[in-house]
Amino acid sequence: MNTTTSPPSQPLAAAWTRLIPGVVLLAVLLLLFRETATAMVTIWIRSETFTHAFLVPPISMWLAWQLRAPLAATKQQPMPWLLLVVVLVCLAWLAGELVTSNAMTQFALVSLIVLCVPALYGWAITRVVLFPLLFLYFAVPLGEFLVPVMMERTADVTVLALQLSGIPVYRDGLQFVIPSGNWSVVQACSGVRYLIASFMVGTLFAYINFTSTKRRLMFVAVSIIVPVVANWVRAYMIVMLGHLSGNKIAAGADHLIYGWVFFGIVIMVMFMIGARWSEPAEDEAMVSAASALHAVAAPADWMHRPTSVLVATVLVLAATQAFMWRLQSTESGSTPVLALPQTGPGSWATTAVPSSWKPGFNDASAVAQAGYSGTAGTVGVWVGYYRDQGAQRKLVTSTNTVVAAKDDAWSQVGSGQVAVPTATEALRARAADLRSSLASGLGTGERLRVWQLYWVGGRLTASDIQAKLYLALERLAGRGDDGAVLMLYTPVGTGSDPTAATLKADAVLRAFAQDRLPALRAALSATQAAH
Repeated sequence: MNTTTSPPSQPLAAAWTRLIPGVVLLAVLLLLFRETATAMVTIWIRSETFTHAFLVPPISMWLAWQLRAPLAATKQQPMPWLLLVVVLVCLAWLAGELVTSNAMTQFALVSLIVLCVPALYGWAITRVVLFPLLFLYFAVPLGEFLVPVMMERTADVTVLALQLSGIPVYRDGLQFVIPSGNWSVVQACSGVRYLIASFMVGTLFAYINFTSTKRRLMFVAVSIIVPVVANWVRAYMIVMLGHLSGNKIAAGADHLIYGWVFFGIVIMVMFMIGARWSEPAEDEAMVSAASALHAVAAPADWMHRPTSVLVATVLVLAATQAFMWRLQSTESGSTPVLALPQTGPGSWATTAVPSSWKPGFNDASAVAQAGYSGTAGTVGVWVGYYRDQGAQRKLVTSTNTVVAAKDDAWSQVGSGQVAVPTATEALRARAADLRSSLASGLGTGERLRVWQLYWVGGRLTASDIQAKLYLALERLAGRGDDGAVLMLYTPVGTGSDPTAATLKADAVLRAFAQDRLPALRAALSATQAAH
């Protein structure tokens, strides 16, 4: 069907000149916030979970290019009041920097890029390219916090499916043993990669193939549910293939390859089914709507001119960075020297560390470890001290855990909180039960009880949120960004009553904390004061 539409009221070449303020503002924004942008790209390179993010900017630009005709026919009408929103997002970015939250700073950066379009060009133009703009949020590497939960659910479903198949299973945390061999649910088996990739591609597919909001949302929901369920089926199939073949197939790296092949087939089938209900795009309607919007007259006052909005936005962005640079200039770049206290009250004398276990806290500025022996028992202390925190080094992050994601020697089989005896405050610590891994073949049956605390500015807390808030307050007060994680651990005896053994281990750690926690806090404060 041929449809006659009126040509745009301005030449296409003239419409291209409107891009100049936007290009200038984008260049300034990326220059001022280059550390945040670089941190995003670094994560894309480092983590296979977010490699797909390299495709997000070119896809977004390609989508916008497909809309060049309605864009040329749409009137430019800057919205200077959005500078207030830009200020709020800049404050959110500052908050993310103060608490060293990559997700917050990177989400704020993408939000600033998105806000530049309506601020400079108005809602009419933004409405045309709204999806390409929102698609940019897929560039934010967010989702690693789901890994532990999805690993646990994958293990639950796999073990249940094996039991329903008549195969006896002994489970130990994320490891389980069946008659034909040992298996482990590792980070790559969590399904987070499948979920994020499917969500992004499914959203793009829904935008391109459907026009109704209902169908788009339904397909996006399917693209979230399908990879989760498919990952459970994949995990069960891999174990069954190994079991039935005597571990001749689906072993080692093969099970990852089979997993991606299975995932690819599932996604392809999902798209084939979705294509059956695809709706044709209505380009003519889009052009007509854009032409109608073009008829809206733009205000004539100077604040509504693109150049004025550009200058005002740049000043806000520059002021944000100036404040952060001034704050960072007062912080020390020296390397901390950390020394744990030696023999002290309560007959606690230094001894060899009671275990080879190391927590999964990465890139600490300084690490110290010691063992203590007393009348109550033996306790190990591990401290990771952090200074000059940023995208690559930070105390509180989802990747810092009691047991590293790729640790084949240890697994966490329990968690909770316990009261810590102190003279001045009501304090609770995170508690974790660790066991040397059976599935890796390295296990000796060793068990540990671990207490975890954060130390920031002399304060102790077990909360991630409180630790980040304390860190922000310390930086705003000009006292730097020093912080530490404190691990107290003791061996758990074997016996017929695991609960009694855990309570006994807690009693050992409680006695040690009561006697030696003040000295440990003093050592951390001395390290901070010495910079």
